[in-house]
Amino acid sequence: MTGWIGISLGDVTGIGPEVALKTVAAEAGRDDAKYLFIGDEILLQRLNQKLALNLPLTRFADRPDGGRFFTSNPLSEPLPANLPAGSPLAAHAAVAALRDGGQRCLRGELDALVTAPVNKEAIIRAGNKFVGQTEFLSELAGTRRTAMMLLGTDAVGRWLRVALATVHISIKSVPEKLTAEKITLAIELAAQSCLDLGLLRAKIGVCGLNPHAGEGGEFGDEEITTIGPTIQAMQKRGFDVVGPLSGDTVFHYALQGDFDAVVAMYHDQGLAPLKAVAFDSGINWTLGLPFIRTSPDHGTAYNIADKGIANPGSMIAAIRLAKQLAKNKR
Repeated sequence: MTGWIGISLGDVTGIGPEVALKTVAAEAGRDDAKYLFIGDEILLQRLNQKLALNLPLTRFADRPDGGRFFTSNPLSEPLPANLPAGSPLAAHAAVAALRDGGQRCLRGELDALVTAPVNKEAIIRAGNKFVGQTEFLSELAGTRRTAMMLLGTDAVGRWLRVALATVHISIKSVPEKLTAEKITLAIELAAQSCLDLGLLRAKIGVCGLNPHAGEGGEFGDEEITTIGPTIQAMQKRGFDVVGPLSGDTVFHYALQGDFDAVVAMYHDQGLAPLKAVAFDSGINWTLGLPFIRTSPDHGTAYNIADKGIANPGSMIAAIRLAKQLAKNKR
């Protein structure tokens, strides 16, 4: 049995509800998973009819025996119809759905949580302290030992898996905040992810920070002072890890199969190549949480919301990964 997959609807003025419904409709016949859509129930029912998906959605509180597709609104009132893009009401609802999904996972009610896209700017503008869904769920779970991994396949099915040592910080602050502890954690969690996926090995390539990995100190010394010594320490601990490697070549070799995962030093160093090869099927996986959390690797796409044309590819990949991890865990 696959178990329960929760889907927080994210910002409902974006494409999250649409790609969530399309994905579950497409996945319904593949296994016996049960799905809980967390967010505005009336909006979801209306969209289900508009897209002619005809999913038999049932309120979770009224769930019948044998049902598989459920809805639950963590808010006491439904959202108004036709909210403008980035509405504060939609932002508050997105945070409430995310919190509810995380709490259900912590209580053991869900086997995995898949989170639809939110708009950070809209959430902050609405008065919430918010860095990102990864950070929010980490705080909710009471852990700081988490890392973001982005993964996906290219056109011929080759996987690229990238864990990030630093995430949502400015480029100018990366050298200051890039510590041995953060690199160590990213390597540890990247190696664990390979085990969670059932891979035969966990060979990790680690990027340098500077061009050509610093050219022996000519373009910066972080490779000499921080990254290199950390890799050597991890090798002594038994990790199959190589680096620091030039960021302009390591991803090519990872696609060729030389590495099972790559640790990048900062956000765009890792995400630019990932999105180049898996733009429509990339997955965001939070490593280190006490529960499974994945997400599509795209934003709210306000410009195409409510038009019925959103591509569910990334959400399909995110839900399939969540189900795979849940099965492996069981």
